[in-house]
Amino acid sequence: MEQETAALGAGTPAEVEEAVAAFLRGLIAADYSLRTVKASAIDLEQFGRFLGARGVERPAAITRQDVSDFAAALSEAGREGLRQDARPGSARAQEGSKPYARSSIARKLSVIRNFLNFCQDNGLIETSPGAGVKSPKVPRRLPQVLTPVQAGDLLSVIGNQKPLEVRDRALFELVYSSGLRCQEVLDLRLRDINLGSREVRVKGKGRKVRVIPVGEVALEALESYLGEVRSRLLKDPSLEDHVFVSRTGRPLSSSDVQRRLARYLARAGAPLGTSPHTLRHSFATHLLEGGADLRVIQEMLGHSSLRTTQVYTHVSAAHLRRAYRKAHPRA
Repeated sequence: MEQETAALGAGTPAEVEEAVAAFLRGLIAADYSLRTVKASAIDLEQFGRFLGARGVERPAAITRQDVSDFAAALSEAGREGLRQDARPGSARAQEGSKPYARSSIARKLSVIRNFLNFCQDNGLIETSPGAGVKSPKVPRRLPQVLTPVQAGDLLSVIGNQKPLEVRDRALFELVYSSGLRCQEVLDLRLRDINLGSREVRVKGKGRKVRVIPVGEVALEALESYLGEVRSRLLKDPSLEDHVFVSRTGRPLSSSDVQRRLARYLARAGAPLGTSPHTLRHSFATHLLEGGADLRVIQEMLGHSSLRTTQVYTHVSAAHLRRAYRKAHPRA
């Protein structure tokens, strides 16, 4: 806990710092990932320094205008403009600064709203001042997807002889088969894989748990990895229950996955920009094109809103238009 709260540092008013520390302890108690806790600590440290520069000393003194001005400072002054030694709006704050992207501002405001709701629930403020502050509209971009042939080509170039390739094939087949986020597949424990029922239990965003089917090809790859390879990578199997481990027996990191995928992308000649998330997007798009119900896809992806899943209807329509132009003699 000390590591997560150490980032609050000088510049954050003491009472605000205490409230933030309590909020972070609540996230840990609720079993949020360390990654989420650390990101929240960084965002709230930034907000705390902003409040300190404005003379706001306690949570009860935070106003809606403070939250709105913080969002404006993020979009105008950016990272350098919100340094501890640069007061918002000063010439020093503006010089050489780079504004945050809309998506980053929206994420930071979401963390702040959750923190202020926590303060309200615990009697530190009467009403959350973040409730009426709108996040910037984030442009909806169509996700990159592979065609079924491209996805097959990518997965087929991963070998099945070397231990690390057997592991990689199981990992990427599972991502494409079940539409997992990169962090979700890295967080999997042995108890989450049920080979008998062909299902995987996933803890996603917001610690929501969902159970997803695993396809036959991915199942075979998993059986091969778990039965023949994983124990060879582990020094002491009793000390590690992560499904996917490194050559030294430690849990894989997202940078490990990106590095390994880059090898296979080069071999397969996959489109630029392909990432593990591209396989997740491809999973959803191919299900939709195959006739799956949108709400079923929503459930498997772990989306809280159907609107988020509906982006794949636009991707599918784009695919149909390309097929039409290619195939119709008068297109």
